Amino acid sequence: MAIRTVGVAIKPDEPRALAAVRQLAKWFGERGVRVLLEPDAAAAIGEVGMPRAEVVRAVDLLVVLGGDGTLLAVARALDERPVPILGINLGTLGFLAAVSLDEMEDALVRALAGDIAIEPRLRLDVRLLLRAAAPRRWVALNDAVVTRGASARIIDLEVRADGQLVTTYHADGLIVATPTGSTAYSLSAGGPILVPGVSSIVLTPICPHALTQRPLVLPETERIEIGFDARGGEVLLSVDGQEGAPLAAGDRVSIERSAHPTLLVVPPRRSRFEVLRTKLRWGER
Repeated sequence: MAIRTVGVAIKPDEPRALAAVRQLAKWFGERGVRVLLEPDAAAAIGEVGMPRAEVVRAVDLLVVLGGDGTLLAVARALDERPVPILGINLGTLGFLAAVSLDEMEDALVRALAGDIAIEPRLRLDVRLLLRAAAPRRWVALNDAVVTRGASARIIDLEVRADGQLVTTYHADGLIVATPTGSTAYSLSAGGPILVPGVSSIVLTPICPHALTQRPLVLPETERIEIGFDARGGEVLLSVDGQEGAPLAAGDRVSIERSAHPTLLVVPPRRSRFEVLRTKLRWGER
């Protein structure tokens, strides 16, 4: 894949990102590569920049300087475009943005030479089927979460997979996660870790009221449908922890595998298990 145009997005108000943008603009300029900068990134070199929606339509590679949250937002903006994302980690964990600032230049040299490993990551097509309005849609790289709002009451969530009743969860909520998202909110709620290449979706209840209601791993081909009884309380849908909407009586949430995965550039000399050992401190006492 020839890389002629590169887009750059950053975590706003991050000093290390601003310095890195100046380095990137000079580095790509010396190699004749066109660089399109989002407004926050452009400000670092005194330019205006382009809206994210325009950047993602025109580039061959996206470089994201920030943490996993920044990368998640950029991945959603890509929607169906198969553009690889190189995440430069400026955060704390960085499961998605796996390349450090020290490794950035080496990763870019490899990218321009075509010597990069690109890993497709399953995404979810999340649809909110509203009883009183037109459906709404999002794509999720990590997860879709149906949860109670400020009320202390538990909610009843009837879950179906390809039309078959799975169970009714009595809980604070339910996380529907991809393998990528299995190390995010789902892990904190007691869900299993799924290796990114596993073709599965995991359902993880949040504080279930029954000990028998445990996380469930389903094939990625299953279409999940969630109905709910809020028992008079507020219910919310959250997508990747960044977007979403409130739910009303009669609304349903439909979740299935997206036909358009996110393409992540991964370090060629670092195994996925090394990432888990480093980020989760596996084996340490």
